[in-house]
Amino acid sequence: MALIPYHLQAASLNSLSPRRATSGFHPDPRTTPALWNPIVLRVAALVLGVAIAGGAMAQEATTPAEEVAAPLPTSTVRLAAGEYLWMPEMAPSGPVVLVISLPEQLLHVYRNGVRIGVSTVSTGKAGHETPTGVFSILQKRKEHYSNLYNNAPMPYMQRLTWDGIALHAGSLPGYPASHGCVRMPFEFSQKLYEVTANGMTVVVANESSHSPAVSNPGWFAPVDPVSGADARGHRVEFGEIGPGEYSWNPDRSPQGALTLVLSLADQQVVVMRNGVEIGRASVVTRDARVPGTHVYVLLEGEKPEPSTVVPDRSALRWLEVASIGDGKSPDAPTVEAALGNGGVDLPPAFASAVYEVLQPGSTVVVTSESIRGTTPADLTVLRADEDPAAPPPTGK
Repeated sequence: MALIPYHLQAASLNSLSPRRATSGFHPDPRTTPALWNPIVLRVAALVLGVAIAGGAMAQEATTPAEEVAAPLPTSTVRLAAGEYLWMPEMAPSGPVVLVISLPEQLLHVYRNGVRIGVSTVSTGKAGHETPTGVFSILQKRKEHYSNLYNNAPMPYMQRLTWDGIALHAGSLPGYPASHGCVRMPFEFSQKLYEVTANGMTVVVANESSHSPAVSNPGWFAPVDPVSGADARGHRVEFGEIGPGEYSWNPDRSPQGALTLVLSLADQQVVVMRNGVEIGRASVVTRDARVPGTHVYVLLEGEKPEPSTVVPDRSALRWLEVASIGDGKSPDAPTVEAALGNGGVDLPPAFASAVYEVLQPGSTVVVTSESIRGTTPADLTVLRADEDPAAPPPTGK
């Protein structure tokens, strides 16, 4: 199903609502900065298969010769240079880890094991390749200047090594063009800066350094948020859960933020706690036609009526905090109509176990997309234009 392009107004979680884009003007991020109109991109689909890259902390102006480099193969995510996706509501808390895919020139942001954002980047060009490996954020500065390339600005710098590798806002021509640093859209670099911390893990990957699950990541974090090691051993892979079956291993992560992701396309639900998968089950839904992705947060208190999922317990109070890409089709049912009042059937023991670990602040993501790690080729996104008050730096 193709997702319809939307952007969200900046608002509180209680008032987020999608609004159809009215302008088709997508200016080049390297020209006429004073005329740009900022667009806040928040697309909840996030079924992208992309990642990031880190590079040397030196900057220099981009030369015309650099711009003739051959572009990378088209990513299945279909993000043009300067575009990004951002939806932190999917996992408001939990450990954060970044995965950089050099082949796809994309940066993935995972929180509590669930992808909350992805952005196009520009990494090191030939002769100045961005190194692969596991890094930690060593230093953060909103304002920083290169000491190697004409004092070039490096806004929202996040240092990965002391010899010059960093993430920062910069020019995005659509292919590797830096001297090693990872350039990001200015607005995205601001958002990323707010969710990261010193000591946080960043993985830079390509096909030769990491497995395909890491170099081409999907919905869920492919690496451990602390060590950066491949996390496949902590997950139950698709195909291992048959109809009516489930996996439940809460001891893998006894405490922490809880996020459930229900895929109507796959008829499966995954439970993540503190960035680790602790459960997965097959489900049967009354109607799988609900388009888009919808995010709910659990509120305090209970309802007087019994739960339709766990009949011997009280119904819980959920608030929808974001809903993107629903298409507004007159024939499409709402989430409540499709899944409420017994519209979703889970293995009873699994449903009871999940009920017991839910707490206020837990989130449930309901999506029409597959969460198997593949990306629909017709996913449509909006342009994320730069902040008109801050011209994009010609960076490293």
